[in-house]
Amino acid sequence: MKCLPRIFLSGVFLVLGWVSGGAAELAAPTASGCFAIRVVDDQTGRGVPLVELKTSHFATWITDSAGWVAFNEPGLMGRPVFFEVKSHGYHMNKDGFGYAGARLTPRAGAEATIKIKRDMVAERLYRITGEGIYRDSVLLGRPTPLREPVANAGITGQDSALAALYKGKYYWFFGDTSLAKYPLGVFRSTGATSEPLGQGGLAPEAGLNLRYFTDAEGVARAVCPLEKNEGVIWLDGLVVVPDGPRPELMAAHYTRLKKLGEPVEHGLVSWQDNQEIFTRVRTIEMSDKWRHPSGHPLRHQDASGDYLYFGVNFPTVRVRADWQSVQDPAAYEGLVRATDPAAGMVWQRGQAPLTPAEERRMIKDGRLDARQAWYQPVDAQTGKPVEIHFGSVRWNAFRKCWVLVANQQGGTSYLGEVWYAEAPALTGPWRKAVKILTHEKYSFYSPLHMEFFDQEGGRFLYFQGTYSHTFAGSGSTPTPRYDYNQMMYRLDLQDARLRALTP
Repeated sequence: MKCLPRIFLSGVFLVLGWVSGGAAELAAPTASGCFAIRVVDDQTGRGVPLVELKTSHFATWITDSAGWVAFNEPGLMGRPVFFEVKSHGYHMNKDGFGYAGARLTPRAGAEATIKIKRDMVAERLYRITGEGIYRDSVLLGRPTPLREPVANAGITGQDSALAALYKGKYYWFFGDTSLAKYPLGVFRSTGATSEPLGQGGLAPEAGLNLRYFTDAEGVARAVCPLEKNEGVIWLDGLVVVPDGPRPELMAAHYTRLKKLGEPVEHGLVSWQDNQEIFTRVRTIEMSDKWRHPSGHPLRHQDASGDYLYFGVNFPTVRVRADWQSVQDPAAYEGLVRATDPAAGMVWQRGQAPLTPAEERRMIKDGRLDARQAWYQPVDAQTGKPVEIHFGSVRWNAFRKCWVLVANQQGGTSYLGEVWYAEAPALTGPWRKAVKILTHEKYSFYSPLHMEFFDQEGGRFLYFQGTYSHTFAGSGSTPTPRYDYNQMMYRLDLQDARLRALTP
């Protein structure tokens, strides 16, 4: 096919007396009969997922994980069409009438590029789970990095992710999972594996090739079935520890719920390689709220020993990193305030940890000076408090400190804002934070920093979280294909906007 001449449209052009701030580039023809539109980050040139293109009559398209839209509308081909462009954390300049977007003339086989500016610190890379991850790329005949670019194990949505390196592979476990075949999916956790880089795995900036644990029909199945009791089962606190002569045993904490907010059982499960499921090891008294694995655990060895650290927002519980200790409630230690305020925090066996909520009450009641708080970070620019909801703490060699990636409770979008903070010790204190990810009337919860993906000595870190409208309140509309799925982001710790954390 003979290529069409390349035509460049400048960042500002005049159309019928109004000025558009859209920058678009028309390029060579595509292999399909569609008009190919690609939205790219103007800083990196990388395609941006989750960008909404909307016409004046509200027809809407969402870019896939490579930033492509395969456009084929009979009534709009061959004539000028204005596309309003919108995406969480990105923007285009508005024209004189307040519209942000680009005017294109769709033609079968042709291609256009729209450049969009990134406002947030973190860079959106791709969608990890669900259907149609590279739908438009496939329609356009473009190459994709995944073995399963559009449909994997019949999954359309997956809740909060857990991850661990176990026996040479990455293991991924997810909460409630939606399936294409029926609105009610799998509610006893699903799982998958992927290979490390150099052993068949993709680089983290390229994608995740997930191999799901499936049933005879190739559809994702439960990996924590337990008995046929009523209710759903959620996993957290995924750990890999030695068990006597065995160097690796993978285990987790489970909670069985009769309905949302009504737990009826919890305990420990361990992974069975021969069955590829978790089986119950023991139950834990319902009144025991903290002496078990939780959140996104951290393993760290120092002068005090080799420990696992737990906490849904900050590391406030620890136990020695062996299977015998993990099973023993009496072996757990809570992080509490020392009798002498100047001594800060100390580990105490058998004592429930101080929580951020309790610390806030102490400040409010005048029992604690806010300057001595451990878990009350503030916005590094404004000084306003940032209430941390859920996250993960890891060591970072590039910054030479402990780093927190966590979402905020409240904020401009409920559970939709993600913050980055630093501390001299894994226990804190956590003083200042910088917002790195934002959403408009949308939630992004359970962020997980996967330290095994860190690049360039920790300069680049990768984290994922659940993109969902569930907790965003009224006015939030589910994004087709993207809603209730895991999204991958990259954070460059050399970004100038993080300098506000430096004392």
